[in-house]
Amino acid sequence: MADKDDLEKGASRTEAPQYEYGDTEETMTGTKWTRFRDSFKRNPNARMVTEALDAEGKPLPDQPPAEPALSMKLKDRHLQMIAIGGSIGTGLFVGSGSALQAGGPASLVIAYGLIGIMLYCTVHALGELAVAFPVAGSFAVYASRFLDPAWGFAMAWNYALSWLVTLPLEIVAASITMSFWEGARGVNPAAWVTIFLFLIISINLFGVKGYGEAEFVFSIIKIIAVVGFILLGIIIDTGGVPGQPYIGAKFWYNPGAFHNGFKGLCSVFVTAAFSFAGTELVGLCAAETENPRKTLPTAVKQVFWRITLFYMVSLTIVGCLVPYTDPSLIGSSSSDANASPFVIAVRNAGISVVPSIMNVVILIAVLSVGNSSIYGSSRTMAALADRGQAPKWLGYIDRSGRPLAAILFSSLFGFISYIVAAGDDARGKAFTWMLAISGLAAIFNWASICLCHIRFRQAFRAQGHTLDELAFKSQATVYGSWVGFIFNIIILIAQFWTGFAPVGYGELTAGERVETFFEAYLAAPIVILFYVVYKLVYKTRFKRLHEIDVTSGKRELNLAALLAEERAEQATWPRWKKIWKTVC
Repeated sequence: MADKDDLEKGASRTEAPQYEYGDTEETMTGTKWTRFRDSFKRNPNARMVTEALDAEGKPLPDQPPAEPALSMKLKDRHLQMIAIGGSIGTGLFVGSGSALQAGGPASLVIAYGLIGIMLYCTVHALGELAVAFPVAGSFAVYASRFLDPAWGFAMAWNYALSWLVTLPLEIVAASITMSFWEGARGVNPAAWVTIFLFLIISINLFGVKGYGEAEFVFSIIKIIAVVGFILLGIIIDTGGVPGQPYIGAKFWYNPGAFHNGFKGLCSVFVTAAFSFAGTELVGLCAAETENPRKTLPTAVKQVFWRITLFYMVSLTIVGCLVPYTDPSLIGSSSSDANASPFVIAVRNAGISVVPSIMNVVILIAVLSVGNSSIYGSSRTMAALADRGQAPKWLGYIDRSGRPLAAILFSSLFGFISYIVAAGDDARGKAFTWMLAISGLAAIFNWASICLCHIRFRQAFRAQGHTLDELAFKSQATVYGSWVGFIFNIIILIAQFWTGFAPVGYGELTAGERVETFFEAYLAAPIVILFYVVYKLVYKTRFKRLHEIDVTSGKRELNLAALLAEERAEQATWPRWKKIWKTVC
């Protein structure tokens, strides 16, 4: 039997049929300029989705390891930080303000807690699938594979579209954040848009390594900021700031823990979901990770700690420090960093320096989400192009493993940000409708991920496989996926209700009610349109258990031997290490 090093290198691969896959072919000759120039040339053999098909388009029974043409340069530390700090952005720092104003502190904690539980189940389901099948396109491809090609098409474009509109959203938010400082208020916001757009596009043109390094730095800053705010918030709440009284939980009693009753709670759900959006990027990164079998499980497990520490603890403190009647929260939006409850809490305590520091962190968080926008949309569209579900030119992969055409196409949407020069009214309307497109997109994708995991487990068992064959199993199990799926459906229903009959709807005209509904629920008709059109044109049908492919797309043919050796090693670990590896 080959030793572990041989197994890791895939010593037995010569036994499997070989296919032309076109790995990334970086040019190593010539001058630095020549190598740089040639790195943008097309890799003619590159394919995003390396799935061998027969003449009828069906997967061949003997599949080779999945070796995507993307550059697999994401390291363990990159994935850890993307998992821990990837979705800490404007949803937490700024959007939580409008959520607090709409539902009160108790609704804020309850809604974010319930979404956190649902997301824990969802990310573990995605982790199991992504470790087993680290293919480009991730959950969009899984929807086609385990559910229905039409639904996969709808989910992929829903996801890509949500990231495409998120890019200008975040750049506009960054330009507005600059107005916090008096010296920047006289500068035309279009100038800030130019700077931020150039920075974000440049980072993504460095490829996945540039994205990974940027997110590594951004995430560290955001994590330090949240931990620092938690410590400072405890000091403020307990009267530790000179000249400031003890606050405790008095705002939970006056003005109260809840605002607008049950409808107020329901209205917070979508804001909470928007705050967690981006967590699923861990699954998308699997195709560009050196060894997802080892790095992805650790990243997935850390989602629990991020939800508990960064969201639940910080928002509980926010609810204690800022009443939902605070004038700064009234009319707040997810684009106005000045309405951030984190900034308001510190400002109300009379601390002059920290609000500026928090705004710098919010600015970094905004740029981080914008950076992820190009990454998420470009990888999804390139995978779609490779499957014939998007224009073929979007599948252009250069010799450095970058989906170059998709990156440039995604970047073009950033130029919508120049609408800031049209004035507050035009910017506000554009911002509202872009947010409407992206608002519910995450809910549909999370529900789809949970359902994909359920169908995968059913097909895996029906085709005679056991869970021992999986390198990573969801800690939430398939029952957690049912919980996640059902809860996502409940959120869609709650959002339909609050969109159809929002708080104070009796004072709205018929036209305003229609506009309010589509602002809250626009993503749903877009998804339905994509699904129905594709279904009618290609006449696809829901996959039956025996039709579902549970074998192709694996990166390691010798997985059974690798797992046997690793599990034998794990059996010798002391108890503390077993517990540590279980939770982290």
